[in-house]
Amino acid sequence: MRIAPKEIKLSATHVLQDLKEGFSYVVNFAPIKYILMLLGLVSLMGVPYQVLMPVFAKDIFHGGPQTLGFLMAASGVGALIGAVYLAGRKSVVGLARMIALASGVFGLGIIIFSFSRVLWFSLLVMFITGFAMIVGMAASNTVLQTIAEEDKRGRVMSFYALAFMGMAPFGSLLGGSLAYHVGAPTTLLIGGACCIMGSIMFAGKLPLLREKIRPIYARKGIIPEIARGINSTTVFENLTKD
Repeated sequence: MRIAPKEIKLSATHVLQDLKEGFSYVVNFAPIKYILMLLGLVSLMGVPYQVLMPVFAKDIFHGGPQTLGFLMAASGVGALIGAVYLAGRKSVVGLARMIALASGVFGLGIIIFSFSRVLWFSLLVMFITGFAMIVGMAASNTVLQTIAEEDKRGRVMSFYALAFMGMAPFGSLLGGSLAYHVGAPTTLLIGGACCIMGSIMFAGKLPLLREKIRPIYARKGIIPEIARGINSTTVFENLTKD
């Protein structure tokens, strides 16, 4: 990565003022807000499937540590391949749509896994689930870092960490409590359905997100307007509106 050195300006404002400014920026900029909301939902309702894997290994597939290891490994291999796939992409264009698709596939994978009683099929589903999970998470990270303003990127990524890692422990608590009352399969069914509903709602916001994100991509040279046949006049008007 060839990055031009930049002068670092120290902030003269109080940390609480910086935090307030960052929160206001996240809440009022639709692309960042909706990405973080979907990410938080997936982390709360979907990602905690991992804590229920021992239940499936023992009670559903009637196995032991080896069965649990295979289930977690299948998810891990899928996540690794998903990360390699994203690393091979040459542009961030299209990642917003991929976030919606990956979240939906992730939720669908959890639902299918909750019904499966065949180990080899469940391993395949876990592979796809791990792939979709990491693609959604990493694509969200990439888009957020790309569209965030230079002086607010650190604060935006702190909210990303809050949505991603901060919600997971609460999801594990919620998932464990639900599993105690309704069983692990039903818990995954509920979590997967929530992820799918979140992805559908996010997909409905894609036109708005494209409208907000495209001028940023154009300004940064990510989208060659003429080569891609995009209406450059509209983009110019958006850029000069302020």
